[in-house]
Amino acid sequence: MAAERAAKVGTATALLVLVVGALVVYGIDQLSKFLVVANLTEGEVVPVLGSLLQWQFVRNPGAAFSLASGMTWIFTVLAAGVITFIVWFARRIRSIAWALVFGLLLGGVLGNLTDRLLREPSFGLGHVVDFISTPWLIPAIYNVADIAIVSSMVLFMILTIRGVGLDGTREPKRSDVATEPAAASVAPES
Repeated sequence: MAAERAAKVGTATALLVLVVGALVVYGIDQLSKFLVVANLTEGEVVPVLGSLLQWQFVRNPGAAFSLASGMTWIFTVLAAGVITFIVWFARRIRSIAWALVFGLLLGGVLGNLTDRLLREPSFGLGHVVDFISTPWLIPAIYNVADIAIVSSMVLFMILTIRGVGLDGTREPKRSDVATEPAAASVAPES
Protein backbone atom coordinates (compact mmCIF):
# COMPACT_ATOMS: atom_id res chain seq x y z
CA MET A 1 0.00 0.00 0.00
CA ALA A 2 2.79 2.43 0.94
CA ALA A 3 4.74 1.41 -2.17
CA GLU A 4 1.70 2.12 -4.34
CA ARG A 5 1.24 5.54 -2.78
CA ALA A 6 4.97 6.31 -3.23
CA ALA A 7 4.73 5.26 -6.88
CA LYS A 8 1.74 7.57 -7.41
CA VAL A 9 3.55 10.46 -5.74
CA GLY A 10 6.64 9.74 -7.86
CA THR A 11 4.52 9.66 -11.00
CA ALA A 12 2.71 12.88 -10.08
CA THR A 13 5.98 14.68 -9.33
CA ALA A 14 7.55 13.43 -12.55
CA LEU A 15 4.50 14.51 -14.56
CA LEU A 16 4.64 17.95 -12.94
CA VAL A 17 8.34 18.30 -13.85
CA LEU A 18 7.62 17.13 -17.41
CA VAL A 19 4.72 19.55 -17.90
CA VAL A 20 6.40 22.55 -16.25
CA GLY A 21 9.64 21.88 -18.16
CA ALA A 22 7.77 21.66 -21.46
CA LEU A 23 5.77 24.84 -20.76
CA VAL A 24 8.89 26.83 -19.76
CA VAL A 25 10.79 25.74 -22.89
CA TYR A 26 7.78 26.37 -25.11
CA GLY A 27 7.11 29.78 -23.59
CA ILE A 28 10.71 30.98 -23.84
CA ASP A 29 10.99 29.62 -27.38
CA GLN A 30 7.81 31.31 -28.63
CA LEU A 31 8.54 34.60 -26.83
CA SER A 32 12.07 34.75 -28.23
CA LYS A 33 10.82 34.02 -31.76
CA PHE A 34 8.12 36.69 -31.41
CA LEU A 35 10.76 39.24 -30.36
CA VAL A 36 13.06 38.27 -33.23
CA VAL A 37 10.32 38.54 -35.87
CA ALA A 38 9.13 41.87 -34.41
CA ASN A 39 12.57 43.47 -34.06
CA LEU A 40 14.94 42.02 -36.68
CA THR A 41 14.82 41.92 -40.44
CA GLU A 42 15.44 38.58 -42.09
CA GLY A 43 19.15 37.98 -42.70
CA GLU A 44 20.23 40.76 -40.31
CA VAL A 45 23.22 39.91 -38.11
CA VAL A 46 23.40 41.51 -34.65
CA PRO A 47 26.58 40.87 -32.66
CA VAL A 48 25.74 40.06 -29.03
CA LEU A 49 29.18 38.94 -27.84
CA GLY A 50 31.27 39.86 -30.85
CA SER A 51 31.69 36.82 -33.07
CA LEU A 52 31.04 34.41 -30.18
CA LEU A 53 27.28 34.95 -30.14
CA GLN A 54 25.15 36.66 -32.76
CA TRP A 55 21.48 37.02 -33.56
CA GLN A 56 20.81 36.23 -37.21
CA PHE A 57 17.16 35.92 -38.22
CA VAL A 58 16.48 33.20 -40.78
CA ARG A 59 13.43 31.14 -41.68
CA ASN A 60 14.30 27.45 -41.89
CA PRO A 61 12.07 25.31 -44.14
CA GLY A 62 13.87 22.08 -43.23
CA ALA A 63 15.59 20.29 -40.38
CA ALA A 64 18.94 21.02 -38.76
CA PHE A 65 21.35 22.80 -41.11
CA SER A 66 18.32 23.38 -43.42
CA LEU A 67 18.49 19.77 -44.58
CA ALA A 68 15.49 18.38 -46.48
CA SER A 69 14.01 21.85 -46.93
CA GLY A 70 11.39 20.58 -49.39
CA MET A 71 10.08 18.07 -46.87
CA THR A 72 8.63 20.33 -44.17
CA TRP A 73 5.42 18.29 -44.02
CA ILE A 74 7.42 15.18 -43.00
CA PHE A 75 8.86 17.04 -40.00
CA THR A 76 5.37 18.22 -39.10
CA VAL A 77 4.08 14.63 -39.07
CA LEU A 78 7.15 13.38 -37.16
CA ALA A 79 6.77 16.11 -34.54
CA ALA A 80 3.11 15.23 -34.06
CA GLY A 81 4.14 11.60 -33.61
CA VAL A 82 6.80 12.49 -31.00
CA ILE A 83 4.31 14.60 -29.05
CA THR A 84 1.73 11.81 -29.14
CA PHE A 85 4.32 9.29 -27.90
CA ILE A 86 5.44 11.53 -25.02
CA VAL A 87 1.87 12.17 -23.87
CA TRP A 88 1.07 8.43 -24.04
CA PHE A 89 4.36 7.41 -22.36
CA ALA A 90 4.41 10.07 -19.62
CA ARG A 91 2.45 8.06 -17.04
CA ARG A 92 5.28 5.49 -16.88
CA ILE A 93 7.91 8.00 -15.80
CA ARG A 94 8.75 8.22 -12.09
CA SER A 95 12.23 9.70 -12.31
CA ILE A 96 12.69 13.48 -12.16
CA ALA A 97 15.67 13.25 -14.52
CA TRP A 98 13.70 11.29 -17.12
CA ALA A 99 10.78 13.67 -16.70
CA LEU A 100 13.17 16.51 -17.50
CA VAL A 101 14.38 14.65 -20.62
CA PHE A 102 10.83 14.30 -21.91
CA GLY A 103 9.82 17.81 -20.79
CA LEU A 104 12.71 19.41 -22.70
CA LEU A 105 11.95 17.27 -25.74
CA LEU A 106 8.21 18.01 -25.60
CA GLY A 107 8.72 21.77 -25.20
CA GLY A 108 11.25 21.90 -28.03
CA VAL A 109 9.20 19.81 -30.43
CA LEU A 110 6.06 21.83 -29.63
CA GLY A 111 7.96 25.07 -30.25
CA ASN A 112 9.15 24.06 -33.70
CA LEU A 113 5.84 22.37 -34.55
CA THR A 114 4.00 25.62 -33.75
CA ASP A 115 6.19 27.35 -36.33
CA ARG A 116 5.55 24.63 -38.92
CA LEU A 117 1.80 24.84 -38.35
CA LEU A 118 1.25 28.59 -37.98
CA ARG A 119 4.01 30.45 -39.80
CA GLU A 120 4.39 31.32 -43.48
CA PRO A 121 4.13 30.04 -46.14
CA SER A 122 1.14 27.88 -45.09
CA PHE A 123 -0.39 25.60 -42.47
CA GLY A 124 1.78 22.52 -41.94
CA LEU A 125 4.51 23.87 -44.20
CA GLY A 126 5.63 26.86 -42.14
CA HIS A 127 9.26 27.79 -41.76
CA VAL A 128 10.89 27.59 -38.33
CA VAL A 129 12.34 30.86 -36.99
CA ASP A 130 16.04 30.44 -36.17
CA PHE A 131 18.18 33.24 -34.80
CA ILE A 132 21.00 32.06 -32.51
CA SER A 133 24.35 31.93 -34.27
CA THR A 134 27.60 30.73 -32.72
CA PRO A 135 29.91 30.59 -35.76
CA TRP A 136 32.95 29.54 -33.68
CA LEU A 137 31.12 26.48 -32.30
CA ILE A 138 28.92 25.10 -35.06
CA PRO A 139 28.10 26.52 -38.47
CA ALA A 140 24.38 26.60 -37.84
CA ILE A 141 21.67 29.00 -36.80
CA TYR A 142 19.23 27.60 -34.27
CA ASN A 143 16.62 28.55 -31.67
CA VAL A 144 15.63 27.84 -28.06
CA ALA A 145 13.56 24.80 -29.09
CA ASP A 146 16.59 23.29 -30.82
CA ILE A 147 18.72 23.84 -27.72
CA ALA A 148 16.08 22.06 -25.59
CA ILE A 149 15.89 19.12 -28.02
CA VAL A 150 19.67 18.68 -28.12
CA SER A 151 19.90 19.06 -24.32
CA SER A 152 17.24 16.37 -23.88
CA MET A 153 19.23 14.01 -26.10
CA VAL A 154 22.45 14.65 -24.13
CA LEU A 155 20.62 13.98 -20.85
CA PHE A 156 19.01 10.89 -22.44
CA MET A 157 22.47 9.50 -23.29
CA ILE A 158 23.84 10.24 -19.82
CA LEU A 159 20.92 8.52 -18.08
CA THR A 160 21.10 5.56 -20.45
CA ILE A 161 24.86 5.12 -20.00
CA ARG A 162 24.48 5.36 -16.23
CA GLY A 163 21.70 2.75 -16.34
CA VAL A 164 19.04 4.93 -14.75
CA GLY A 165 15.56 3.50 -15.29
CA LEU A 166 12.34 5.42 -15.82
CA ASP A 167 11.57 4.87 -12.14
CA GLY A 168 14.90 6.41 -11.11
CA THR A 169 16.56 3.16 -10.05
CA ARG A 170 19.93 2.19 -11.45
CA GLU A 171 20.65 -1.14 -13.01
CA PRO A 172 23.38 -3.08 -11.21
CA LYS A 173 26.78 -3.06 -12.86
CA ARG A 174 27.79 -6.22 -14.69
CA SER A 175 30.43 -6.98 -12.07
CA ASP A 176 27.74 -6.75 -9.36
CA VAL A 177 25.43 -9.06 -11.32
CA ALA A 178 28.19 -11.64 -11.72
CA THR A 179 28.87 -11.82 -7.98
CA GLU A 180 25.22 -11.79 -6.83
CA PRO A 181 24.30 -15.37 -7.84
CA ALA A 182 27.38 -16.79 -6.13
CA ALA A 183 26.58 -14.96 -2.91
CA ALA A 184 22.91 -15.95 -3.11
CA SER A 185 23.69 -19.62 -3.62
CA VAL A 186 25.57 -19.90 -0.34
CA ALA A 187 23.00 -21.12 2.14
CA PRO A 188 23.41 -20.35 5.81
CA GLU A 189 24.19 -23.33 7.97
CA SER A 190 21.53 -24.30 10.45
